[in-house]
Amino acid sequence: MQINWVILVLFIIGCNLIGSIGTLWAGGKSSWYKKLKKPKFNPPSWVFGPAWTLLFSLMGVALYFIFFSPASRFRTVGLVLFGIQFVFNIAWSYLFFGLHKPFISSVEIRLLLILIILTSICFFLVYPLAGLLMVPYILWVSFASLLNYSIWRLNK
Repeated sequence: MQINWVILVLFIIGCNLIGSIGTLWAGGKSSWYKKLKKPKFNPPSWVFGPAWTLLFSLMGVALYFIFFSPASRFRTVGLVLFGIQFVFNIAWSYLFFGLHKPFISSVEIRLLLILIILTSICFFLVYPLAGLLMVPYILWVSFASLLNYSIWRLNK
């Protein structure tokens, strides 16, 4: 595949801009969040910004490869799932930070993880590198699921 670097960068920027919508509720970590009991494995706050920037950038690269791949059923399903999982990603921030609902967000993030895995499988079947680029996202959201659940358990 011939890479158009300008368009690739636009995909990366687009994913980061859309992904940053979640910071409307998470930005600055509210006083509610600061007061929560957190597990010992909770990362320091400064880790989240760079981690999500990297993940959204990898998602942008993966999306680029899929978007410009030949039409197929898996490509179409992968693109639809990508959009749905992105909505779930943003919704998680609203549920957790905006509504202060750790239990509901714990359920939602598990659905998000399933959507990411399904998206990644479709991506892999269309363009294997695109599927592999989603693996760090799967790992991070798996960790975030455990963290979210642990925070709920410690604060219920």
